[in-house]
This record gives sequence, structure tokens and C-alpha cells, in this order.
Amino acid sequence: MTSSARGDLFDPACPTRRLLDRIGTKWTSMTVKILAEAAPDEVRFADLRRRIPGVSQKMLSVTLQSLVRDGLVTRRVEDTVPPRVHYRLTALGASLESALAVLRTWAEEHMAEVDEANQESGR
Repeated sequence: MTSSARGDLFDPACPTRRLLDRIGTKWTSMTVKILAEAAPDEVRFADLRRRIPGVSQKMLSVTLQSLVRDGLVTRRVEDTVPPRVHYRLTALGASLESALAVLRTWAEEHMAEVDEANQESGR
């Protein structure tokens, strides 16, 4: 990556843009939050799925694969029938949760204003 990409959201190499491309889904944010609340314990796949309303098994699986690939989550498989799969945030993932918490706080404080602006512009 060139240093000129830093802070330039219009450059595909921009670190912020690359991060948002990876974690910008609601499923990622919810998954990280649940794993952070459980830390330092692990959470089984089935438990994650139960705690994330509306997520399909496939979407949760894809989300977790991405988080593992990016080093934000670790995966452990128990050799049972059927296999039990456990997930835990890494230190890097825990540091991301702090940033996501700031976004959640902003949303809680300002989404009513955003919704109101949407209603006003729709008139």
C-alpha cells in the first residue's frame, strides 16, 4: 500500500475503506459484540446463531470464516459427532470491539435525528 492511500476513502488501498469493506455488515458487528461479551470464554456456533436474530446458518458461517481469516476470531473444533465448533475473539478482535462500541453509542444518540431527517425529506 502506498502512503498516499492513507486517509483517502476514494483509494481502494485506504486502510479505513478496506476495514469497512470487511466489517461493514450488521452480522459482523453483532458477532463481534456477542463474542466480546463472552470473553474470555468461547461461544459455540449454535449459541451464536441463537443469539443473532435473523441470521441464517450460511451467513453466520461466512461471517465467522471472514473473521477467522482476518485474525479477529479463533476457531476450535471438538472431535465429537457432530463436531462442536467454538469461537473466541483474539486480542485484535477485542480491540475492534472497542471501536464498534463507539459506533453503537453514536447510533443510540443520533439515529432518531437521522430517522427524523429521512421522514422530513420524504414529505
